[in-house]
Amino acid sequence: MDAPRPAWHNTTHDWGSSVDPAHVQRIRRDPAAYAPGGVRHLILEVVAYAADEAECGGGGRCRITLHPDGSVSVSDDGRGTDTRFDEDGRAVKKPVMATKDLRFFDDPGAARLPDGHPRRGMSTVAALSTWLVHTNRRRGGSWTQRYEHGVPTTDLTPIPDEDTTGTTVHFLPGEASRWTGRTTADELTRLTAHWAHLSVRVDDRRGAIS
Repeated sequence: MDAPRPAWHNTTHDWGSSVDPAHVQRIRRDPAAYAPGGVRHLILEVVAYAADEAECGGGGRCRITLHPDGSVSVSDDGRGTDTRFDEDGRAVKKPVMATKDLRFFDDPGAARLPDGHPRRGMSTVAALSTWLVHTNRRRGGSWTQRYEHGVPTTDLTPIPDEDTTGTTVHFLPGEASRWTGRTTADELTRLTAHWAHLSVRVDDRRGAIS
């Protein structure tokens, strides 16, 4: 069991709250600003976290799957999203989906993703998706949680371990993002080559997405 939750040190996100409704609504009010280029940018926002993990671990792998229903899943083989146990023994996942990334979101000089647009964080993906399912596997436990329009609709639900670690973010971009721009497997392969520590495979099950 970890220290009491108020004592947890904030690095990328604020552990104090699992959801910041005002933050989510801010993103949803201006999808063009937070997902320029539409679904392509949302995919890169997710892959950027896999790239962070790969760089910390000396290398990693990631698979992007473009599904026939318009949804996208991004899976990596990292350590999984930081998940701790509070003083009551409850699992608490770092609130990457529904609070702002403290490193990027309000920083005018934020690093740019390979599409040339600023990185804002994973919360932009959750907020601008009709639904998102985050599956998280770590040493010591595995969980899944569903979000709709950036807000969790289930608790953090334990799932059977598979003797692996990593994360899968499966999301259906909202209509505004789906119909802004187009991307293909070839384009995603070219853009994600930007991350030298991350080996990316693109599985295009539709041929192209909108």
